[in-house]
Amino acid sequence: MEFQFTIIVPVYNEIESLPRLFEYLQKYLKSASLRSCVLLVDDGSSDGSASAIEKFCLDHDDFNCLLFDKNYGKGAALKAAFDYTKTPLLGYLDADLQTHPEDFELLFPYIEDYGLVTGWRKNRKDTLVKRISSKTGNAVRIFFTKDNIHDTGCPLKIMHTAYAKKIPMFKGLQRFLPAMILLQQKEIKEVVINHYPRIEGQSKYNFKNRFLGPLLDCFAYVWIKKSYIDYSLKAKHG
Repeated sequence: MEFQFTIIVPVYNEIESLPRLFEYLQKYLKSASLRSCVLLVDDGSSDGSASAIEKFCLDHDDFNCLLFDKNYGKGAALKAAFDYTKTPLLGYLDADLQTHPEDFELLFPYIEDYGLVTGWRKNRKDTLVKRISSKTGNAVRIFFTKDNIHDTGCPLKIMHTAYAKKIPMFKGLQRFLPAMILLQQKEIKEVVINHYPRIEGQSKYNFKNRFLGPLLDCFAYVWIKKSYIDYSLKAKHG
């Protein structure tokens, strides 16, 4: 039986989180409503994460990995994973486990009718600074993208792989997934999910990369929106 759903997990210096991540993913794969596999993308980690991921994947048939030669950023990790994925559906999960894989089950009922279904961390379990910076960054993105998503940065999403593969490569890609699906004239859906405090490791985000970086990325998005090419075939012969 072929896999139907690929769970993409970008990883950057998360060696402390990996044992629990592997445990939670293995547990979910046994109960998932769709036959699922995992694709871990190490984004040039320097703490041993890449070696741990490679070893684990060699021992587990439903786990695969891509290992970058240096740190390219989460947008690059996601784009590489989109290009590599072969299943009809794919999902995105952060390695810090502030969202849990079982909540993909909350999104699956809607994916047939939408291009992308994303989580909404309505009850955030983050520090005050992180919540404020995320809320500010989200407001800026909504101003530019008009996607009207409460929680654009939520790291739990599912989408049709065919649409994901048509998203152009750019830094900060992860912040604009709903907007990029809207560019393809597909509808998006937001569903309330659970959110958990970070237990291991350190957050890679601060006010600078949650606000200033996304602000610059918004201008890139405006250019892409103006220049984006999309098409559908009426027929194909030969």
